[in-house]
Amino acid sequence: MIETRKLTKRYGNLIAANQIDLKLDEGDVFGFIGPNGSGKTTTMRMLATLLTPDFGEAYVDGHSIYTHPREIRRIVGFMPDFFGVYDDMKVIEYLEFFAAAYRINGPGRRRVCEEKLELVDMTFKRDAMVNQLSRGQTQRIGLARVLLHEPKVLLLDEPASGLDPRARIEIRQLLKRLGELKKTVMVSSHILPELADVCNKVGMIEKGIMVANNRVDEVMKQVRQAIVLHVRVVGDPEQAARRIEQHSDVARVEVRPEALLVVTLRQGVLDYSFLPTLLIEAGFKMTLFREEELNLETAFMELTRGLYQ
Repeated sequence: MIETRKLTKRYGNLIAANQIDLKLDEGDVFGFIGPNGSGKTTTMRMLATLLTPDFGEAYVDGHSIYTHPREIRRIVGFMPDFFGVYDDMKVIEYLEFFAAAYRINGPGRRRVCEEKLELVDMTFKRDAMVNQLSRGQTQRIGLARVLLHEPKVLLLDEPASGLDPRARIEIRQLLKRLGELKKTVMVSSHILPELADVCNKVGMIEKGIMVANNRVDEVMKQVRQAIVLHVRVVGDPEQAARRIEQHSDVARVEVRPEALLVVTLRQGVLDYSFLPTLLIEAGFKMTLFREEELNLETAFMELTRGLYQ
């Protein structure tokens, strides 16, 4: 559905997007992760045919961004991080205005607008003035707007930016629903945990360079070279650390504040049942024993480490 090959965009000496290779299939919900200024918006604007690359190629549903921009715009819904609204319109009037721009005419126009309001859970605000909406409600109306023409592909640039925690949760629920509708969704964010339970694929970009692009579980495997355990004992943590380090399956032990031991096993070691037995036999009691959970934030920090060395 979306494919890019060496997609590159420069602004003077700054390379905003550096040879981006990407492939998304129908129904994929792709989390595009990176800090502000990393190249996310530039890449999405090129896919939406709003920016011309300096090098490389991109296809959306088989259409080249160079030769078939009109066809791409018919099947793409692009939602920028900030977009203007017409303050003197009601919500339903706002949607009908854009539906008319999409050439949705006749009695079907109102029906389509009502359907999209229901999809984004904003029916209760249909007759409210647009300038009376909260930031979260405005984002949902913006999402309803880009859905009016039934796009196959959605490019959502920071849809949860500036929202309170409740509104961010509601946006995540909407993204899940869009994935269930088999739309191909590309959603960017600089807040990594937002996308962890929404996307089936993830791309991580830093300084214009794509450092990861795969299914979420594969990205995690790429980062995790060895199992890491968190252990807290009653007694001298330094002594416990020395005892653990003697085991052949342990690569290293770090003592952190509050008597927390971070135990890294050697690569390939999957069975760590020896560790509780070892500590108990040495006379230690444990108040904490768990495997460190890998998340997208940890993965991003590991994968971008080389860019700063």
